[in-house]
Amino acid sequence: MTNLPVTMACGPYDRLQALKDGVIKPEGIDLRYIEIQSPPEIFARMLKTNSFDVAEMSSAHYITMKSRGDFPYIALPVFPSRLFRHGFIFVNRNSGIKGPADLAGKRIAVQEYRQSAGVWIRGILKSEYGVDFSDVTWLEGGVDAPRRFDETMDIRPAGDLTIDLLGSDTCISDVLASGEIDAYFGARAPRAFFDSDDVVRLFPDYRAEERRYFERTGIYPIMHTMIVTEEFHREHPWAAESLYKALSDAKKWALEQMRFSGAQRYIVPWLFADIDEIDELFDGDPCPYGIEPNRKTLETAVAYLFDQGFIDKPMDIEELFTPIVGWEE
Repeated sequence: MTNLPVTMACGPYDRLQALKDGVIKPEGIDLRYIEIQSPPEIFARMLKTNSFDVAEMSSAHYITMKSRGDFPYIALPVFPSRLFRHGFIFVNRNSGIKGPADLAGKRIAVQEYRQSAGVWIRGILKSEYGVDFSDVTWLEGGVDAPRRFDETMDIRPAGDLTIDLLGSDTCISDVLASGEIDAYFGARAPRAFFDSDDVVRLFPDYRAEERRYFERTGIYPIMHTMIVTEEFHREHPWAAESLYKALSDAKKWALEQMRFSGAQRYIVPWLFADIDEIDELFDGDPCPYGIEPNRKTLETAVAYLFDQGFIDKPMDIEELFTPIVGWEE
């Protein structure tokens, strides 16, 4: 029997390398893996033109649109991108912001208000530090270069919220360095953090803050999941289990390669000390797949989206993911 040809788009991640290189092959599938550095490009190409059978997708965008209906995609319980976000809150040192509570009433920029990173940052700041965002002035724009507004991909939350757009000739880095805005939350460090002495992190020792957060909550924030079209899933219902198993095996392979000590695989000076920390905090795997190991994290993401007005009621996690039968990591 001929294998099913499947095209998958995802970022250049170590946990996908074994699939890209053909070290691991999904059962019954001839996989064409397309590696794309820019997640927003993957998202747009999947949602605008269905360019792929399987694709990485913003978790906030997926959950929001799934809750609103008429969104013909279903997710695998696979999470290729996770990141703590305490280190991605930047402020102008002249803004008077000394701690999280000082963000109230300020002018804060985001690349996109709907962005998963922003949803998590706002949720953590409100739930863990009591930050009041009710009087914040929000602005959207490109981080290091001007960005055009994309109406097709945009999602606006319900409620009384004003989001202004930066001018077409400026970017977040420039207005943060100049003091025209007070802070920036996002998925990437702005150029101004490296170029301007006036731009600093809200949490200078963010790694320690993130560790305390994980020890307190057990949450390692999920940024992205993997989706397939509902049509593809109807036509090939067996493929979800095959892809899930292959993705899990690829992640296991990456973790094994990382641990080889004969020659250090990555240019991370204290890699093996970091691995010791992974073993201590995450029991050897910081990025488990499946619903149950991630239930609290997923339920927290849904709660944040509800609180921020993106969804009108909390959703059951099982509604969001295709069932995976007969395979456990």
